[in-house]
Amino acid sequence: MSIKQRLSEDIKSAMRGGEKARLKVLRMASAAIKQKEVDERVDLDDAGVLAVFEKMVKQRRDSIEQYNQGGRPELAEVEQQEIDILQDYLPEALSEEELNALIDQAIGEVDATGMAAMGQVMAKLKPEIQGRADMRVVSNQVKTRLNAATDSAAG
Repeated sequence: MSIKQRLSEDIKSAMRGGEKARLKVLRMASAAIKQKEVDERVDLDDAGVLAVFEKMVKQRRDSIEQYNQGGRPELAEVEQQEIDILQDYLPEALSEEELNALIDQAIGEVDATGMAAMGQVMAKLKPEIQGRADMRVVSNQVKTRLNAATDSAAG
């Protein structure tokens, strides 16, 4: 069953079960998927659908940060509940060890020795970690490692 089919079935079951909060989030996700399909004139596959879910989770994480800074923890909590529902559709998150191993492997494969290779490393990583790690965190870790490689090469 594709992710879109699962989403459709989950919407029906949420309607039957009277789960209003879950239904709202699932319908929002379905609308975002349909909007992307219309905008790009394509039928999204599972990878495309995952990208939509990832974007939605990222938007909510950004909102949580803003709400917490603005002293609105009740709104941050609502956003977190939405993230929890959306993450049911994303693959299992990578452990820190798995993520570090993938980063090291990507750096080795592109023979990265400095920040100039940042784009190549991220391009190599993205298909493997899509939906399984926060890309902002991954980007920061890659940047730190490439800076360390530059510093050790210069020193």
